[in-house]
Amino acid sequence: MALDGSGNGDDFSVGSFFSIKTTLGDEFQGQVITFDRPSNILVLQEGSKPGPRRNIRLLKANYIKEFSFLGHGEDPLDLKNCYLDLNTLRAREELAIRQAEAEAERIGVGVTSEAQSIFDALSKTLPVRWDKTVIVVMNEVRVSSPYLPESVSGGTPAANERVKKVLEWERKRLQVRGGGQ
Repeated sequence: MALDGSGNGDDFSVGSFFSIKTTLGDEFQGQVITFDRPSNILVLQEGSKPGPRRNIRLLKANYIKEFSFLGHGEDPLDLKNCYLDLNTLRAREELAIRQAEAEAERIGVGVTSEAQSIFDALSKTLPVRWDKTVIVVMNEVRVSSPYLPESVSGGTPAANERVKKVLEWERKRLQVRGGGQ
């Protein structure tokens, strides 16, 4: 019983609980938060038990294979019954921002994909960061373009040798990968 844009959206009144099977094989129970007729999207809160943690699912109604009405509950958006832990939400937001910033710092600006591959290979075993187009390893070894073993400078002899070995290995790997295409 898949619904399309001409389906009866009145079946999905706010607060109603349904058991739903989708055309993709998912089965779940949820409470209707809203049904947007123009886009044919049903917004459901999964599960039937109230609590601080809830999953929200947006579902195109034409992906509904079967549904059965389980009953009607209170308005799921009633603010008197809605619990939001703002401290937890802020902490999750701050963590997501820090992770996104850390990931962005790992991407070299104005460097070739080969340079980025070398950076990524070095980062698997050593602490690295970009200083414009120079790869800085362990805050002391610097690898400049064209990112060859001869381009390594600034660190202790042992640190430089370690970086040179990783560079040689990564260059060989890139040649094999590039030559096989």
